[in-house]
Amino acid sequence: MVQQTLEYLSQDQVDQFYRDGYVKVPGFLSKNEVNSLLARSKQLLDDFDPENHPLTKFTTSDHDHVGDEYFLESGDKIRYFLEEDAVGDDGRLTRDKVKAVNKIGHGLHILDSVFRRVTLENEKLKSVVKDLRFHHDPVALQSMVIFKQPEIGGAVPEHNDSTFLYTTPPTALGFWIPLERCTSSNGALSFLPGSHLTTPITKRFVRLAAGGTGFQSILTPASLKLDVQGASEQPVSMEPNLSERNYTMEVCEPGDLVLIHGSVLHKSKRNTSSQTRYAYTFHMIDSPPYAVYDEKNWLQPTLSMPFPKVLDTPIKDTISATAL
Repeated sequence: MVQQTLEYLSQDQVDQFYRDGYVKVPGFLSKNEVNSLLARSKQLLDDFDPENHPLTKFTTSDHDHVGDEYFLESGDKIRYFLEEDAVGDDGRLTRDKVKAVNKIGHGLHILDSVFRRVTLENEKLKSVVKDLRFHHDPVALQSMVIFKQPEIGGAVPEHNDSTFLYTTPPTALGFWIPLERCTSSNGALSFLPGSHLTTPITKRFVRLAAGGTGFQSILTPASLKLDVQGASEQPVSMEPNLSERNYTMEVCEPGDLVLIHGSVLHKSKRNTSSQTRYAYTFHMIDSPPYAVYDEKNWLQPTLSMPFPKVLDTPIKDTISATAL
């Protein structure tokens, strides 16, 4: 690994990220910063108006969001998505609105001053990006508060983020910040270390030509640098991998930061506890000419809200994950 002058991360943390595909950075946000995000998240929940909402549920199923404009047009808005078990057969909420929301997204990092301060106006975060040297000129393209509600917070099956934010070459990078303690019973994240180097990206989540969204297979699974044109028009499903393999669960404290390589496999179990598991997460990709963002991706920039740049000056040299 190339040695470099670091501003925030340690060399061991950088090395772990490139070796394992993720790294936990303890205590990244202060207690005051966490409390600010937590209070704002709760305020947004209180502001939720079910009477003027299409009661859109969030799942990881390939059947979700098909033809759903509320979801597809959420990149430059702040919108609410509900737990699968929160809406009954009669189309009404089965529980209090505050405990019905799965997540709020996807333009929090731009539209809300509290989340923008942590995401785009955070010098510590810029230092982390420069230390990691994963991108030349990164942009932030989606943000969410994920609530993982008590007893109904759904499991998220094994997946990698590049499937949902596809670039050529793959450059998705996740930033995951727990706002509450994450444990084995309330849905802490689990990772398959090193899988970013061994698991090809075989599908992507796209807007289908026939309308709606779905998973499309990619015809060049042997390569991590994939051909953007190499996709079938037939949607494929994202089914959970039932093998536990050698997953590592990361118990986290409020304010920790988990950096997630776009190709590393990760998942989380259902929240079976009586405790919430609030977390703030956002993603970055590299910008042209260093990477091409797929025009079929479900999330697209708009003229009024292009993906904002993270750094004032691009990084000249980066570490190539595919060359490790």
